[in-house]
Amino acid sequence: MLLVIDVGNTNTVLGIYNDNHLVETWRIRTEKNATADEFHILAAGLFAGSGIESGQIDKTIISSVVPPVVKIIDSFCRKYLEHPPLVVDAECFPEMPILYPNPAELGADRIVNAVAAFRKYQTSLIVIDFGTATTFDAITSKGEYLGGAISPGIMISAEALFQKASKLPRVENFTAPEKAIGKTTESSMRSGIIYGYAGLVDGIVERMKIEMGTEPRVIATGGLAAIMKNATKSIEAVEPFLTLEGLRIIGSGR
Repeated sequence: MLLVIDVGNTNTVLGIYNDNHLVETWRIRTEKNATADEFHILAAGLFAGSGIESGQIDKTIISSVVPPVVKIIDSFCRKYLEHPPLVVDAECFPEMPILYPNPAELGADRIVNAVAAFRKYQTSLIVIDFGTATTFDAITSKGEYLGGAISPGIMISAEALFQKASKLPRVENFTAPEKAIGKTTESSMRSGIIYGYAGLVDGIVERMKIEMGTEPRVIATGGLAAIMKNATKSIEAVEPFLTLEGLRIIGSGR
């Protein structure tokens, strides 16, 4: 079995693949100060709850935007799974050229998303990942990583509004209101956050399409992708396990 781990700034997602089949997934908080032993206790409990034994895992691949966590998981893999993990970087999947002057700058999460998206759609693409930050990745019809954009994530934007405007409440409900014109403070905030962010998404996508000179497919992943698909004009499809699938492709070599 293949263990795939996507370490984000807020959450870490783990998945188990048996060949090409995604057997189980878990989402946990990203802990930068945990030890390998603490990570083992957590992971072993998750595995046991799904009837998976650590001895069944013969390979691990990690995508991380939090460098300290890589060291923790590397130690966990070597001590408890008895193999070193593969850590995604710009050189791990040469089938997708990265058209950056310095490819090492590109985040691992963006690499695996691009790999999975192009493997499935085989055409030019814009991939949007709604995470702690929202990333936009452009892929050419030849399967080249062209570049992209990064903006503050929806949750970051909403939290900044709460912290900096003393009379505004914290928004807990991120569903889109029925109308853009809110009739309460809470609905007005949700309108500004969701529909305002939808405008940001559609605006960036429109500019990227012009620069690409094509009509790429636009797909989304991440926790709020389904909500944003309904609020935007540009997102065509949601792929909830895109990052894990990219890790599987790179990790399994097929």
